[in-house]
Formats: sequence, structure tokens, C-alpha cells
Amino acid sequence: MNIVELGSVCKTYPEFRLNNVSFSLEEGKITGFIGRNGAGKTTTIKAMLNLIHTDGGEISYFGIPLKGHETEIKQRIGYSTGTLSWYPRKKIREISDVSRSFYNRWDEDAYRRYITLFGIDENKKPIELSEGMKVKFNLLLALSHRAEVLILDEPTSGLDPFSRDELLELFRTLKEHGVTVFFSTHITSDLERCADNIVYISRGEIKADCSAENFLQNYGYTGESLEEVFLRLEREAK
Repeated sequence: MNIVELGSVCKTYPEFRLNNVSFSLEEGKITGFIGRNGAGKTTTIKAMLNLIHTDGGEISYFGIPLKGHETEIKQRIGYSTGTLSWYPRKKIREISDVSRSFYNRWDEDAYRRYITLFGIDENKKPIELSEGMKVKFNLLLALSHRAEVLILDEPTSGLDPFSRDELLELFRTLKEHGVTVFFSTHITSDLERCADNIVYISRGEIKADCSAENFLQNYGYTGESLEEVFLRLEREAK
């Protein structure tokens, strides 16, 4: 079952165009979103969250159109960027208290469990955290309201290899509990370790939307890694 669907989504900027972007996310699957810098990954994610006004196209979650149902849908999804940039001098406890008030599905037990798992000190301020800990705190807020879909923009950026390994294992655990995970990344080895599906975007257009296995079969040469396939496709596109 497709839990998220994008159909012909367009957005035009003076020097860039998101051109008829269409793909879907399978329920309970991990989908990696790949593309070089400037390809349209973040613009697509912003469109998925209605953070930008698109010029056309349709986006739906759970069979419900995002347009006209944004508040209802956002109670059921979680979003995290690779960095945390708001309230840098407020204590984490205070930021969490504000976030808690927005969600009627907030799960305090889950919040406490992830606080412990991530080793986050609630008395610290974001400005005092390392880049890796900022990522973990941002993800903590996304996980604490029982989100059915997680949309993550570069969630492993700034993490050391051990922390990245913990995060990828968390993705696999969430998948086992039926959570759909969609994350953009430049670290293709992360996709090889956990992604069920791949969405590949280049110059504002979706070039592939398929299983990770089919991506390698359809676009790769014998013996090529995912990174090698991606780099070759980008070179050929020039």
C-alpha cells in the first residue's frame, strides 16, 4: 500500500525548476532519496510538508490530500532536518514542552525512551550541543508523537560512524513497527545498509522510483556499488 503519493508536483524558481515530480512511498518501508546538491531533494521535501507553495501537482498521505487537511496529516507524520536552528538558547526541556503542546498524539513514554537512548541532557541548550547531538534531538521530537511517516532531510549529517550506525538500526526497528521512513542522504553506504526503495532525482526530475535491488539491476553494471552507479549516472547526465 502506498501511504504517501506525489503526482506531477512542480515548483519554478528563477534558476531551478522542480519538474512534474511523481513518486510514492510504501507503507512500512525505508526509502532513500538521492541526488546531488541542488537536484531538488530539499525543495521536494518542503513541498511534501507544504512549507513552499507549489505551482501544480497533488500530494496525499493515507489517501487524504494534503491540501485542505494539513493539520490532520501533520499530527501523523514527523519531520527532521540534519540540523536544529530554532531556540538555540532555550533549554531542551523548554523546547520539548512547547513541542508537546502541538500534538494530541504525543507519547511521553516514547519521549523518555528516546531521551535515554540518545543520551540527551534536557538541561542543555541546542547551542551547547555537538552537530550530532542536534540531529538526535531534532529526531527525538519527530519520534515522540507516534508518527506513522518520518520525513528526514539529511538526518545522518554530522554524525560520527557509531552514531550513524545507531540511527540506521533505529530506522530498521521503526520499520518493524510499521513506520514509513523517507530520508535524503549523500551517504550512499547508508542506503545500501537499510533502504528498501530508492527515489533518484536529478536536475529537478525523478529519474528512478523503485526497489533498491531493481535500481542496481536497471541502472548498474555488474559489480558496481550504489555509489558507483550514482556517480556514473550523474557524470552521464552532464
